[in-house]
This record gives sequence, structure tokens and C-alpha cells, in this order.
Amino acid sequence: MQDDLVSLEEIQARPTKDGANKIAIVGTAHVSEKSVAEVTRAIEEMRPDIVAVELCPGRYKALTGQEDAEEIKISELLSGGKIYMLLVQWLLAYIQKRIGAEMGVKPGAEMLAAIETSRRLGLRIALVDRDIGITIQRFWSSMGIVEKLKLAFGLIPAAFGWGDDQIEIDKVTEEDVVSQIIAEFRKISPRAAGVLVDERDAYIARNLIGLSFQGSVLAVVGAGHREGITRHLAHPDEIPELEALREKKKSRITAARVFGALLMLLIFGTIGLVLLSGVSKQSLILAFAIWFFVNGILAALGVIIARGHPLSVLTAFMVAWLTSINPMVAAGWFAGMVEAWKRTPTVADMKRLAQCETFQEMRGNRLFRVILVAALANIGSTIGTFIGIYIIWKKLGLMDPTQMLSGIL
Repeated sequence: MQDDLVSLEEIQARPTKDGANKIAIVGTAHVSEKSVAEVTRAIEEMRPDIVAVELCPGRYKALTGQEDAEEIKISELLSGGKIYMLLVQWLLAYIQKRIGAEMGVKPGAEMLAAIETSRRLGLRIALVDRDIGITIQRFWSSMGIVEKLKLAFGLIPAAFGWGDDQIEIDKVTEEDVVSQIIAEFRKISPRAAGVLVDERDAYIARNLIGLSFQGSVLAVVGAGHREGITRHLAHPDEIPELEALREKKKSRITAARVFGALLMLLIFGTIGLVLLSGVSKQSLILAFAIWFFVNGILAALGVIIARGHPLSVLTAFMVAWLTSINPMVAAGWFAGMVEAWKRTPTVADMKRLAQCETFQEMRGNRLFRVILVAALANIGSTIGTFIGIYIIWKKLGLMDPTQMLSGIL
């Protein structure tokens, strides 16, 4: 970190002045050349004691080319629901980058302009946003399975540039337009919008108040945060404590967990029906063959779509039948680990991933491919589980699944 950066400890200590000073806010569009010019002009005209930017230390390092060269721990990346969380994070970053490329502006250019202008003028800089890892974790944990599916179906077409909706970037900084965009997102997932917008508004506002005790502050934030931050600054006593906003959400009963539990119940119920129905050995072999091949083929197909290594494809095919009945492991974990073994990702791959200009480039990145292999193998295996159960019930005459479903509906 540079010496001109104000630490969070300094912000919270409020050591230098008896009262708060002026706080001004500049709302920007993260991919607008107009915003770059507005930020530079605002800093030059106001000459504040401190320029606060909507960045956390991790995003600051990435923006200024100072990423830590940490070893990539593939086993941790593939554990739990991290693979889907990472895919969403990368797709969001890619979509922003693609819009920026269309506008001829690098995402975050206005933040970089704020940093460079501040240093040129000898002003102090403060990073006032919450850590991106905590935000993404809380964002993902706040959504139910239906909300996650809605998000996925919205992100995938956007990543490929499908759809006719055109964004007028010059209007993004207008309050009414921003409010409409946020309102639309709240319809998809009110809780996720609260994490991405409301919580960060409160977090940034509290940090700005702390900075104001050290001198005048100019905050450079996305236009979507300006209204919320201003509201919090007007009622500082109502802002939550930073510690509460930094906590990672604890495990809770979610639709995804309920879905997983019901799926396991369905699997073991099917196994029980097969064993208790008194079918012949040939029927048992047939049931196992259906389970093995349907799960294996669809898991392997997911790896093929992700352009995984042939050995990763074979691994997914061989283990899917077993991982489907074991909630502690997943076909994608094994396939992803093999993919990482055959095409080992490096720290350079992580850095290059942030620079990808097209989705094809992302798919060619070894780290992204490992995550995609794991995710699609898991999805294929899950689909294979339902299809396999349906075929087994139908072939062995355990129960007519069509009649059962019609009875439920």
C-alpha cells in the first residue's frame, strides 16, 4: 500500500479534529469517459483533504496492478458452493468489461483517475468500500435457489451479448435512471440487492463520517450508491456498526439445502424400493447400469461443454454414479481436480482472467476452465440423477412416475 492511503484504523479512531468536516459526493458510471473527466474536475476544484474511493484493498491492488502472488488452492476453490459464486463474480466483471470496451473505457477508470489526480495534487486517499470477498459471499448466501437461477438466466445472455436492450451510459448517473435500475434488481432478489447496494451504502457512509473528523472529504462512488449514502449521512445514528456489515453470513436453512435433502431422500427411497420390491438379479443389474450410465454420460457431457481434458471427462463419467448418492462429495470436485492436474492454473491465469476481452478468452483460461468443468459436471450429474430415477422407476415398474406426478399436481 502507498503512504498516502488512509488506513481503516485511522478512519475509526477519528484522532485529529473536534468536529466533522464537509463531505461531498461524486456519483459515477464505472464505464464512462464522461465520469473520468467529472471526477478529475471535481477533485481539482474542491481540493479536499481526503479523496475517498469506492474500492477495497483487493480491488485497489487489482486496479493498480499490485495483486498478491498467492498460490491458487484449487481444492478450496472447488469446495462447497464457491464455484458458482466465483462464476457469478467473473461473469459480472466480464459483462462490465464488455460494456466498457463498447464505450472505449476500462472499468474502474474513474477510480483510477481519482487516485492519480489525488497523488498529483498531494491529497490523501481512503479506500472506503467493503472487501469484495465478503460482499460476494453475503450476496450469494442471501439468495434462494430460484433467485440464483433468475440471476444465471440473466447473466448468461448478457455475457454473450444477446438481447436488444441498449444501455445509455450517459444517463446512468441520473438519479431517476439509477433508482429504476436498482428497483428492477430488487424485484429479482430484494435480499441480494440489500447486500450489494444498501449494506455497502451504510458501510461507505460510516467510513466517510469517520474520515470527516480528519478533514474535508470528496467521495467518488458509483451513481447507484449516491442516494443511499446521502440518506445515511443525514441520519448517522441509524447506521449499523461496521463489524456487523463485515461478518460472513452463517449457514442457514435455504431452498438449496432443502432441495439437496429432498434429492437425497428421493435417491435413497428409490434404492429402498428397488431392494424391497423383490426384483430379480437381472433387474438389479439393470437398475445399476441405468444409474451408472445416465449419471456418468450427463456429467461427462458437462465437462465436454466446458472443453475439459479427456481425462476429466472420463473422471466425471466414472464417479458420477457414486457422488450422486454421497452428499459429502461431488462429481465436479473430482473432475475439477483432474482438470487442474492436467492443465495446472497459475497466478498468471488469475491475472489474465481479469483482462479477458471475450467469453472465448475466458473459456481458454485454465483457471476459469477448471471452475467451469467442476460446475457443469455437477449440473450434469444432478440432471442425470432425476432422469436416472425416472427411468429406473419406469423400467422396473416400481411406480408410474407420470401418474405420481399427476396425483401430486
